[in-house]
Amino acid sequence: MLAMILAAGRGERMRPLTDHTPKPLLPAGGKPLIVWHIERLVRAGITDLVINHAHLGQQIEDVLGDGSQFGAAIRYSPEITALETAGGIVQALPLLGDEVFAVINGDIWSDYDFARLPERARQLGSSDDLAHLVLVNNPEHHPSGDFPLRDGRLLPPHDSALSTQHSKFTFSGIGLYRSALFSGLTRGVAAPLAPLLRNAIAEGRVSGEHHTGYWLDVGTPQRLEALDQKLRKT
Repeated sequence: MLAMILAAGRGERMRPLTDHTPKPLLPAGGKPLIVWHIERLVRAGITDLVINHAHLGQQIEDVLGDGSQFGAAIRYSPEITALETAGGIVQALPLLGDEVFAVINGDIWSDYDFARLPERARQLGSSDDLAHLVLVNNPEHHPSGDFPLRDGRLLPPHDSALSTQHSKFTFSGIGLYRSALFSGLTRGVAAPLAPLLRNAIAEGRVSGEHHTGYWLDVGTPQRLEALDQKLRKT
């Protein structure tokens, strides 16, 4: 299966670190954030990768090359300006093909086992669903969460059966998608992912799972430093 790593964001909250270095290349535990993803995907047997980029994107290509140094095959989807999550995926669809593919945010770190993704992709491909999301416990900076999860199905946030705050979990930035989810979008036009997911969830076409292990949105220099310290101790 194919996996896409999202690496086009400007990383405004990471400034000044991202003024001269793209966010996915910021180091933690002795290696760039994006390299952790690549190495763990390869260990899981997922070696065909697509990476989008915009801000200082050539640096990403220069460091990662064709992926052979990691045992991967990397292709790139450059964006003149960042197209947001859904727009970036649509831009890369010619590289991703028609099969179910994984998408991973380049600015997270998690011990989620990527070896689970191929089987999840097969299940998604044999269903009428459009997406499968990995959810995590709500972090301090996002206490209200994103979506309720019940019996492996995502429910609309306003669902009365799961109306309490504690019933919602946070989207981890790890997901599986069918290209049909993006059928209404135009290549080259910026578009967020959340509205597409909300529509698909309202139609009952999104499955999910709850990952209870380690996960971090590496969104600030302080979180990057915390991750660096954690990884250097392991």
